Amino acid sequence: MKALVKKEARPGLWLEQVDKPVPDPSDVLIRVEKAAICGTDLHIYNWDKWAQGAVPVPMVVGHEYVGVVEQVGSAIKTVVPGQRVSGEGHIMCGVCRNCRAGRGHLCKDTQGVGVNRPGAFAEYVCIPAVNAYPLPDDIPDDIAALLDPLGNAVHTALSFDLIGEDVLITGAGPIGVMAAAVARHVGARHIVVTDINDRRLALAERMGATRAVRADHVDMKEVMRDLEMREGFDVGLEMSGSASALADQIRGLMHGGKLALLGLYSDSPTVDMNEAIFKGITIKGIYGREMFETWHKTVAMLDSGLDISAVITHRLSFEDYEEGFQALNAGNACKIILDLHDKHQGGQA
Repeated sequence: MKALVKKEARPGLWLEQVDKPVPDPSDVLIRVEKAAICGTDLHIYNWDKWAQGAVPVPMVVGHEYVGVVEQVGSAIKTVVPGQRVSGEGHIMCGVCRNCRAGRGHLCKDTQGVGVNRPGAFAEYVCIPAVNAYPLPDDIPDDIAALLDPLGNAVHTALSFDLIGEDVLITGAGPIGVMAAAVARHVGARHIVVTDINDRRLALAERMGATRAVRADHVDMKEVMRDLEMREGFDVGLEMSGSASALADQIRGLMHGGKLALLGLYSDSPTVDMNEAIFKGITIKGIYGREMFETWHKTVAMLDSGLDISAVITHRLSFEDYEEGFQALNAGNACKIILDLHDKHQGGQA
C-alpha cells in the first residue's frame, strides 16, 4: 500500500510502498479515505528537536483521518466491517492506575498513532477496536477527518465553564480558532484571540472571535477597556506554546481566573509565577482528548450547529502532500485535507 513515511532522519517525508497492516484479535483495519495534516506532522516533516527524540525511523506518520472499517480482529464484536469511523490517536496501556480508573487520557504510557506506531497517512491503518469511533452519516468526510484536533479544542475549551464568561485565547492556529468557535457555540460573552499572523487572526474572527488582536501591536489593557471588562478575563486558553503568550495570559486573567494550557513549549518558559499565585489562578494542562467524553461532546456540538468548515484552507490529493507542508511552513494554510483516492483534487478550499 502507499504511505507517507519518515524514511530518513532528516527533514521531509517520502511516499513509499509498505506492507498492509494485519489486525490482531483486538484490532480493526481501517481503509483511510481522507486525512488531515496536523502540527505534529509538521514537526516530524521538519525534523525538529522534539521529533528527533520522539519518532523512530522509519515510521508511517499521520493521525487525523476518516475511513471505513475493512476488517476486524477475531475478538471484536462492537465494530463491524463497512462502518465509517475516525480514530482516537492515543493508545492507552490499559493497566496503569489512570487507565484502570477510567482516565485513559492520563495514561502514563500512551502510544501515539503516527508517532510511536504506524499511522494514517496510508491507504490502511490498524488501531485497537476501542479506539475506533463510529460516525453519524451527517458529518461530512472533511469534517470527520478533523475530529482529532477539534477534540483538542473541545477538551481545552470545555475544561472550565464558559457560559457568559470572557475568554482569552492566545494562538490562532487551527486548534485556537476552533476553540473560538466552540466558546462562541457554548455561550461565552467576549472571546479575544491573539496572534502575530494577520491571516490567522482574520480566520479567528470568521470562527466567532469578538476581537482578533495582534499580540505584538496592541495593548491588551486597551482591548479590555474597549470591551468594558473591569477585572480581566475569566478563562484563558493558551494554544501557542509561546512564553510571551503565557505571560500575557497570567497578566490578563482576573483574580481567581482559570487557565488551560495546550500549547507545547520548545524551551521552559520564564513567567511571573508569583502573579499567578497571588491571583489564585487555576492552571490545567491539556493533552489530547478525554476518552471518550470529548468525542461525544464534539459530535454532539457538530450535530447542534457548530461549524468549523472555515478552518479548512486546502484540499489536496495525497500525492500532492509536499504542497501542503510547504503551505503550512509558509504560514499560508490552516487545515489541509489529503484525499487518498482522488489524484486530481488540489488547491485552496
